[in-house]
Amino acid sequence: MLKGKTALVTGSTSGIGLGIAKALASQGAHVVLNGFGDVDAPRAEVLAATQGSGARVGYHGADMSRASEIEAMFGYCQAEFGAVDIVVNNAGIQHVANIEDFPAERWDSIIAINLSSAFHTTRLALPAMKAANWGRIINLASVHGLVASAQKSAYVAAKHGLVGLTKVTALETATTGITCNAICPGWVLTPLVQKQVDAKAVALGISNEEATRQLLGEKEPSMQFTTPDELGALAVFLCSSAANNVRGVAWNMDGGWAAQ
Repeated sequence: MLKGKTALVTGSTSGIGLGIAKALASQGAHVVLNGFGDVDAPRAEVLAATQGSGARVGYHGADMSRASEIEAMFGYCQAEFGAVDIVVNNAGIQHVANIEDFPAERWDSIIAINLSSAFHTTRLALPAMKAANWGRIINLASVHGLVASAQKSAYVAAKHGLVGLTKVTALETATTGITCNAICPGWVLTPLVQKQVDAKAVALGISNEEATRQLLGEKEPSMQFTTPDELGALAVFLCSSAANNVRGVAWNMDGGWAAQ
């Protein structure tokens, strides 16, 4: 479905970003990965997902808190793949503390990576998308782009801002072949979340299953995690022709979290 298209997925060397990268690759898209840590293993996973379609997989290690590095990443994409047709803004970090205890530098970092980076990728991608009259911008917000939780001031502010940026981008491209939407997951079973579950089990002296039940029971009525594969399937839908008129939506996949 996406053969010949190029997708840039930020924060895609693990977790949600990697799941979405694999889903897009399975539809024939070239994929540019971005993130820290091991690159060879995720690149191999995405290459395997191409199923011999001829799609290529690139990588750029831009620090998403720096506009100059994001610009360099787009230069790499253009040189290696041509224009970027699909942007998935997934890069994100977290810090938890009460507002009066929240380190100012951590606030600045979270806003830069979770929100400002999406502005920079969007502004850099739109000219080529407008020239082609086709493009997809998918912002990985969060259920915290719709509702709040205590001790997550920077994350909640950034994710609410990302939903707002999504709506503005959708309005500015409303009469074009470009769409912009946000995906708002609740708890997603990634390696990082699994570590939280494991730590909770050890700290409370309970089983892993009970720790999972307690974690989900606090917020998510379905009592089940969303998976990166499910989020990848939603991203594929948003890139399809069936979603041509899905514009400016904050699509929550949160097990009923925001419905409460």
